[in-house]
Amino acid sequence: MITHPDDPSLRLIETADLDAPSPPPEVLAHRDALRAVVDWAGTYLCRPHPDLGRNGPVCPYAQGSLSRNRFYLAVPEVGPRAAETVEDVVAAVEPYRAWFVRLAPLDGPEAVFTTILLLLPGLGDRLALVDGAQNALKGAFVEEGLMIGEFHDGPPDKPGLWNPSLRPLAGPVPLLAIRHMVATDLPFLWGDPAHRRAYLTRFDGRVPAHLREIVMEAVMEGIE
Repeated sequence: MITHPDDPSLRLIETADLDAPSPPPEVLAHRDALRAVVDWAGTYLCRPHPDLGRNGPVCPYAQGSLSRNRFYLAVPEVGPRAAETVEDVVAAVEPYRAWFVRLAPLDGPEAVFTTILLLLPGLGDRLALVDGAQNALKGAFVEEGLMIGEFHDGPPDKPGLWNPSLRPLAGPVPLLAIRHMVATDLPFLWGDPAHRRAYLTRFDGRVPAHLREIVMEAVMEGIE
């Protein structure tokens, strides 16, 4: 388990903590949810999906994250009585943004494989709060070169890039996942002008070949 250097109330659970002889209290309190998410990562994120519409695993980086022990979990203090609004969820999640940048600086060798999954098991009956928090947080994350995505058993009403009929963000426990932005994230960002600018600033000249057509079409149409 990793404790925040400045705020001991913030702690990250490592996958090895789930099988420790004496698990930390955070694990004991949420063992079933944590185990469900780790199992889901191994059986879903790390594997191909017949409806995905492309080759390879659902998440290209999940196996590397697990193998390198850069797959972190936390359960923020958000529960049925504590979270009544999107703002409550945002306040609980926001401290992890700055911590992620410290934990995985962009020039570090493990940066692209580092992820923090923030489990929100108390919001299983209020998934709109999870979706709303992701939407509210995304702008600040993108400006720092980060991505934040929502997963739950709704599932989120966002289609797959290669198969619009697939809803790939299905997960067993409501959660928000933090990771570094990568060059292939362009389709997730292009619809918002501020997100688009942040992406192009970060990856100018390094847009993957199969996505350059999107950029060129936008330039021809005069999109800023």
